[in-house]
Amino acid sequence: MRARVLARDAEATGQTITLSADESAHVGRVLRLAIGDVVRVFDGRGHEWVATIQSGGATRVTVTLADLVVPAAESVVRYIVAPAVLKGDATDDVVRDAVMLGAAQVRPFVATRSEVRLATLVRTGRAARWTRIAVAAAKQCGRAVVPPVDDAIGFDVLARSVDTPLRVLLVEPGVAAAATSLRAIARPPAVTLAIGPEGGWTADEVTLATAHGWTAVRLGARTVRAASMALVALAACQAVWDDGDPSPDEE
Repeated sequence: MRARVLARDAEATGQTITLSADESAHVGRVLRLAIGDVVRVFDGRGHEWVATIQSGGATRVTVTLADLVVPAAESVVRYIVAPAVLKGDATDDVVRDAVMLGAAQVRPFVATRSEVRLATLVRTGRAARWTRIAVAAAKQCGRAVVPPVDDAIGFDVLARSVDTPLRVLLVEPGVAAAATSLRAIARPPAVTLAIGPEGGWTADEVTLATAHGWTAVRLGARTVRAASMALVALAACQAVWDDGDPSPDEE
């Protein structure tokens, strides 16, 4: 597969641009590409070009954009994945999976039973790390869109602020008596999928969410690890809503 690099200031065929320090280092030091080599350049907003390296170095690489190419198709449904921040580096995998499965936005939050606190996330610069992971995931899966990864917030703020037509609270068996099946929900234009922490939702969180229009949904009769749930939920939504491989007339 041809190397793909992100250049947020890419705009048009014929343009010569200087890659960021990070991307230049990746091209020059990691990939060891040279002048005349061909790469793919995408802008993070859905556009992608074939490009040729014009000058190279360990910290400064310039490329000239040539023909537009068609990147991987985006999902018909706008998926906003809202995962509870998990202990250790487990949220890294959640962000990576969400981006590779087509999420349009990632909104991490801290729940009552989360083992991480908001102040810790700010102090350790976790949001910047997750953004770098989102870029790497977009490169790998062929997307030309890099979805934003927001700063973490409290679940109470998330529950009240989401305004997508459908808000899904993914719950484990036995948590919400009125939980519905994904198959009972028609495909929406946009959905927010909230995924709880390792210890699960509290009763108060379920009550708060349902009071603000969230729908409690169970995906089967088994309890899934929190770190795997974004992958499971997105795959299930795309399968049930026939949204895994958009046809040209749906893009």
